[in-house]
Amino acid sequence: MTSGWTLLDNAHEALRTVVGHVPADAWELPTPCADWNVTQVLQHAAGDQIGYAAFLTGEPGPDENPFAPSGTLPADPVAYAEDAMGRAARAWAGVDRAAGEVPVPMPPNKMTPELGAGACAMDAAVHAWDIAVATGLPSPLTPELAAGLLPVARQTAEAVRGFAFGPALAPEAADDDIATLLRYLGRDPHWSRP
Repeated sequence: MTSGWTLLDNAHEALRTVVGHVPADAWELPTPCADWNVTQVLQHAAGDQIGYAAFLTGEPGPDENPFAPSGTLPADPVAYAEDAMGRAARAWAGVDRAAGEVPVPMPPNKMTPELGAGACAMDAAVHAWDIAVATGLPSPLTPELAAGLLPVARQTAEAVRGFAFGPALAPEAADDDIATLLRYLGRDPHWSRP
């Protein structure tokens, strides 16, 4: 099984790549996250990364509620995302991997370090996908990343189903690990802009 820290590194790279390639005129486009545009998904994703860091270190949390993003585009979206991911990466780097559990913002608010790092990774990776498909960029989810995140999703998503994730969509026979992960998290792998 891929370690939570490797998943986090790969998920951060996925989010970094996508945010760095969003066209200047695409920040207000709709996304697979109902009622949120690309800017709001970026704000939510960044806020979640900062939230994990805050739970782990006690440092201040995000400036705004990640579940009520304002939609005001940061002056430098890439630097904004980098700051959030950097805070999360530093926080996870300081975690004792042998600890029984660590505090996390996702219910039940305590997880093993491995699962917690994986949950943080899942958040970044799936929102990278949201932004990519909304803006016409290639999917940042690789088969390896999706396969590593599937066990994390199955252990964590039910606690926030209906709040952070929609109802799971029925699998289809042709689904690969990427489609399976997306459907499990309530996303249509074939989503396209209305």
